[in-house]
Amino acid sequence: MRALPYVGLTALLVAAACGGSSSATDDAPASGGSTQGAAGSPQAGGAGASQAGKAGSAQAGKAGTTQSAGASQAGQAGASQAGQAGASQAGQAGGSQAGQAGAAQAGQAGQTGASGQAGAAGQGGAVGGSTIRFVAIGDQGTASDGQKAVGNAMANKCAADGCDFALLLGDNFYDDGVGSTTDSQWQTKFVEPYAAMSMPFYAVLGNHDNGGNGAGWDFGRGDNQVAYTKVNPKWQMPARHYRFTKGPVEFFALDTNQIFYGLGNDQRSNVSGWIAESTAPWRVALGHHPYLSNGKHGNAGIYEGIPFVPITSGQAVKDFFDSTICGKVDIYLSGHDHSIQWLESTCQGTHLIVSGAGAKTTSLGGKNKARYETLDIGFFYVVMDDKTFYAEVLDSTGKVAFSHTLTK
Repeated sequence: MRALPYVGLTALLVAAACGGSSSATDDAPASGGSTQGAAGSPQAGGAGASQAGKAGSAQAGKAGTTQSAGASQAGQAGASQAGQAGASQAGQAGGSQAGQAGAAQAGQAGQTGASGQAGAAGQGGAVGGSTIRFVAIGDQGTASDGQKAVGNAMANKCAADGCDFALLLGDNFYDDGVGSTTDSQWQTKFVEPYAAMSMPFYAVLGNHDNGGNGAGWDFGRGDNQVAYTKVNPKWQMPARHYRFTKGPVEFFALDTNQIFYGLGNDQRSNVSGWIAESTAPWRVALGHHPYLSNGKHGNAGIYEGIPFVPITSGQAVKDFFDSTICGKVDIYLSGHDHSIQWLESTCQGTHLIVSGAGAKTTSLGGKNKARYETLDIGFFYVVMDDKTFYAEVLDSTGKVAFSHTLTK
């Protein structure tokens, strides 16, 4: 992930002209957690987490459906993503229904697209009390030996302890995103590295996914990843921002790149409404840009160590999180900085995790207090039930380097 350059007025206007927004939903409920130390914390089953969930818990979408309301397909006249008005059964056990009740919002934040309506927020549904298990990585899309090593370690962990799904935290395709749903990078940077895992991968967009060699202003390239949801049921991105439910957790997938460019008004409205109506025991947000980070990009509002510079500083990201995310969800998972961090510093009580070491690492050195941080490539493995969030950090050999538990 390169540092995003300052984008002047002309580039911003181009970005706004290219920008789209979309939303999608699933089912769910909510709350905030206290912490327990890693010593004596449960292994791969969570504290008191039902082991019966490993074999019989929600698999590949069982706990929730993904109803996409108004997905963005910035160049297709009203083409609905991932199944129209109701139900693409994406071939997964238990199915993810990515029905969409709207179409592409092709260039205006919160406005209607060429022939579709701006996406409605959708509604959450009932949530079960089962245990869920998942892995989370970001900044992985390189086709490098590092990506393959982490992918193999994830596959081995999931085979040993069980996984229901994966989270991809953005920069899925370096350096410039994908040009279409048939781009050869789908094979080398997604299909092949994770071929051993038969489960859905829920993804969000990073700056590199939106083109511009990391500047992230070519939103049409990001929309190609939304469109791929209809091609390969293993890939789940029904809209640029969306929600879904698994077991006792409602997840809110953010498009932080549009937020970065100040184009997140519809997203703010949708996500605020989704969180407010959620009744899930746990609420987890995922996005690309961190709120706080000890990596080279740093904290929102002073990204790259540069405060007050329009766009580049990430002030729009900070403002969005301060009003919409902080104190309203339990955990925020991000990437962008190529490292693994579990910060002790919070965002109004929201726990902050950076998992951007899915293929390579850069540097650490920030001053935010951390429970754990490392420059080893690797991933998070998470087990959650109604009362417990248990997470392990594993390196590319599969060794558990750190574990910690949050409880309600």
